[in-house]
Amino acid sequence: MEKRVTFRGWLLPMLLLLPQVIVTAVFFFYPAGQAVWQSLFIPDPFGLSSTFVGLGNFEFLLSDPYYLASFRTTAIFSGLVTLVSMGAALWLAVLADRLIKGSGSYRTLLIWPYAVAPAVAGVLWMFMFNTRVGVVAWYLGLLGYDWNHVLNANEAMGLVVVASSWGRISYNFLFFLAGLQAIPRSVIEAAAIDGARFWTRFRTIVFPLLSPTTFFLLVVNVVYAFFETFGVIHTITSGGPQQATTILVYKVFADGFVGQDLGSSAAQSVILLVVVGLLTVIQFKYIERRVHY
Repeated sequence: MEKRVTFRGWLLPMLLLLPQVIVTAVFFFYPAGQAVWQSLFIPDPFGLSSTFVGLGNFEFLLSDPYYLASFRTTAIFSGLVTLVSMGAALWLAVLADRLIKGSGSYRTLLIWPYAVAPAVAGVLWMFMFNTRVGVVAWYLGLLGYDWNHVLNANEAMGLVVVASSWGRISYNFLFFLAGLQAIPRSVIEAAAIDGARFWTRFRTIVFPLLSPTTFFLLVVNVVYAFFETFGVIHTITSGGPQQATTILVYKVFADGFVGQDLGSSAAQSVILLVVVGLLTVIQFKYIERRVHY
């Protein structure tokens, strides 16, 4: 019989929850409240006074072509990062799941990139593709291709997508591998006995059973592309060339810390908060539906 722990009274549970409540209030609710409050004002360049404008900052953003362009850039960037990182991770997980000898070593090597911080990963890829000293750019030059992500928008987008996906593949790999190992072998073996080839088994049995893991990783990777890729973009392209890689989170930094437009930056933070909140609600609704069924 399962043994349950019960608390007599409310004091001990509240004391146990208090540290987490304090951390959440200080590092989430207070900054979020400050962002909402500042989004209603336009401060002067020296920060000595502010003018209340209500929803004026939001109206300006929704009519600003540069901000709308960053929305499109974010959608393209997050879609590519999610597709590349999840596709590569699923392929590696399938290969690792089929290995018999040395599987532990392969899995360990595939997990290592996750320990590299996004900013460090950005520096590594920047040096490899540097137009002057980059080893990859040099080899591309030998092949007759003039690589220059500083001037070419498509090359810049491709580079930040690859650099952002590289470290994320390990995270996705862990979940996909766990999902593959949780699938009953008897089901796959029965399909193999019936004559189903590997790709037929994967398409009709394995991938449908991985759908909860896939949807979870889809939401998590989109959120990652929205927020945690700031270090990669800042170290490699700084949002260029011509704002071709300026995603929403980087525009918040550029307008707030570089342009000193704190009101617009705060309004952009609020919009980002709403977008991520909607993604979280979608994820919980999906999980709740899966549990009910």
